[in-house]
This record gives sequence, C-alpha cells and structure tokens, in this order.
Amino acid sequence: MTHPVPDTVGFLYPGYSAEDDYPRLEGILGGGVRLPLVHTDIGEDAHRVDALLEMGSARRLAAGVGELKERGAQAVVWACTSASFVFGWEGAHEQVRELGETTGLPTSSTSFAFAHAVQALGAERVAIAATYPEDVAELFRAFLKAAGAEVVSTRGSGIITAAEVGTWGRDEVLHLARAGDHPEAQAVLLPDTALHTAAWLPDLEEELGKPVLTANQVTVWEGLRLLGREPAHDRLGTLFAKAGR
Repeated sequence: MTHPVPDTVGFLYPGYSAEDDYPRLEGILGGGVRLPLVHTDIGEDAHRVDALLEMGSARRLAAGVGELKERGAQAVVWACTSASFVFGWEGAHEQVRELGETTGLPTSSTSFAFAHAVQALGAERVAIAATYPEDVAELFRAFLKAAGAEVVSTRGSGIITAAEVGTWGRDEVLHLARAGDHPEAQAVLLPDTALHTAAWLPDLEEELGKPVLTANQVTVWEGLRLLGREPAHDRLGTLFAKAGR
C-alpha cells in the first residue's frame, strides 16, 4: 500500500528566534503538509541595511539548499522579510531568481508572500506595524507600493536585533498590532519572521476587527501556493479562512 507524498515546503530561516512557529503551523495544518526548516548563517544580527544585504546574499542562502532538498522540499521560501525587501523590488526578484536557479524548485521570499497575500485578500489599503527601526520599515512600505498596495500608515518600533524580537509574547504582539493599525487600513501587516505570531492569529484579528497578516503565516501560505495548494483553516487568520473559496 502506497501512502500519498505530503506537500513539503522547505524554509531557509535566518538564525534563531521564532523558528518554532513552523512546527506549530505544520501541526495546525495537519498530516498532509510538511514544513522542514534550515537555519542560515545571518552574520550580524541587526535590522540595518548593510547587515540585511549580507544576510540575504546568494552565498548565505545557497548554503542551506542541499539539506532542504534532502528533506524532500518541493518548493523553497526564504523566510525573511527584511533581508528580501531591503534589496528593493527588482533586487528581491533577482534574489528569488538566483535561489530558484540554485534549488531547481519553485521559490519565493516572505516579502513576496506579503505582496501576494495582500492581493489575495483584495486589500487595497494596508497598515504596517513593524518591529524594525523606522528607516527599515520605510523600505518595506516602498516595496509594497511597488507591488500595488497603498500603505496608509507605517510604524516602526526601533528594535535592532531579531533575538530581541523573538522574546516578545502575546501581549507585546497584540500591542504592536494595535499601535500600528489605522482606521483606513483594510489589513494590518506585521513583517518580521523573528516575531512569534502563529499561536495568536485569531486573537490578533479579533482585537483589530480586520485581517492581520504576519510574516511566518504568509511565508507558509506562500510556500503552499507555490505547490498549487490553498488549504483552508479557521485557526490561521482570514488569509487561510478564505483559501480555496
């Protein structure tokens, strides 16, 4: 008796901060999905443009590809927002293209995951509630503008390291979302894969009364989208609740 091959999306994840969101999301989605993760060497842990450009370099990303393919990855996503949008719209495309050449698989990054998720929700106006310093948050705003979204407000939090962001709990995450919301925003975006959010997606949307997109949530959704899968689930926010409908 043969067993169906699970949909397997591999993630290149920078360093160590909120990587436990991925097994949590895998558990919620159930047995038909596998989400193996490989840690990339980040160099300096800093939400600073020069450090982020090095963090997202082709050399650092390529180093983890072999292990992901050994673990059965059918698609690969660079699970980092800041070290993808910091390259700009064209540069982020080039980053994904180079990663695709290395993997020979469908590829994307968290920045494009946000762009595609905003489009999937039909949200024309969004607010950014970022952990980053203001200058880095502004680069994400510019990236989303290039993707066709209107950003009605952008709030940075001035946090320099992913390590610090990874220590935030439910109360801090809810506060971040509330502080970054805007009355005109049709969705609120929390763009940092170092931020734990998988356990609190329903709480976030209940608190704000609108869709909330978080980095690890959209990264997994994007990987499954690359495989032609849109699994619907009511514990993973409006993005997954709308899937397949």
